[in-house]
Amino acid sequence: MKKILILGGSGFIGNCLYRELYPYFSLFGTYCSASRFSKQKNFFYYNVEDDNVLTVVKKVKPQLIISCLRGPFEAQVACHKHLVDYIQNFDCRLMFISSTNVFDAFEHYPSYEFDKTLSESPYGRFKIKIENSLLNLAPSKYVIARLPMVFGTNAPRTKEIEAQVASGIPIEVFPNTIVNVTSDRKLSQQVHYIINQKLTGIFHLGSSDLITHFDFIKRIVSRRKLKGAVFKQIFTTNQMRYLVALPKENKLPPHLHVSYESILEDLYLP
Repeated sequence: MKKILILGGSGFIGNCLYRELYPYFSLFGTYCSASRFSKQKNFFYYNVEDDNVLTVVKKVKPQLIISCLRGPFEAQVACHKHLVDYIQNFDCRLMFISSTNVFDAFEHYPSYEFDKTLSESPYGRFKIKIENSLLNLAPSKYVIARLPMVFGTNAPRTKEIEAQVASGIPIEVFPNTIVNVTSDRKLSQQVHYIINQKLTGIFHLGSSDLITHFDFIKRIVSRRKLKGAVFKQIFTTNQMRYLVALPKENKLPPHLHVSYESILEDLYLP
């Protein structure tokens, strides 16, 4: 059975992937602040600032490493440099969970898998650094999965919206920003397919249709039956701005395509 190590397996996305993949693979994960995982035999403590990631990797000897790490950007960059050096010399692949923010400097159109990356944000620039280090590997050795905003019933973004409404705090929304989205459930299914089919390269795993950020957040509020929501509209530009990554070359089969309506269905409270 294939061994998979999920770095950041205790976090929101990492743990969603862990639950999806656990019945089918020999699965291991790392945790840092979430101490409840210390009693799970398949989880290892790992602090990206203080520990050498190869200590865990050499214990597990995985055929695939999925990186969902969080933490200081420079520490993550150094961690992935160690991973790239290891993967060059061993029978192992790396799947890096990246972001559409690697394109956030391009405002006037959607971006595709092989478009040039360029970011104005520290978050986007740090993701680009790690992506560029993976591109030094053989194409068969890596997967870069670029994600838009990820929602779900227990997603941090969903909980934040609910907490803001409950406290009377205005929700910041961007009426002029066009986005695509995904959910924890849809993402987990897509990643499972990529692993099963031994696919490699760059994948854009957001919805195929687009919506403004403001409209999507309003629909979440409605679907979650949240009363009394207050919106703070922020206009970063006078024109419509795209923060969208769409697939052109590496498309998944139709049953794994995502629409923003299907994401909203995942958030519906009867």
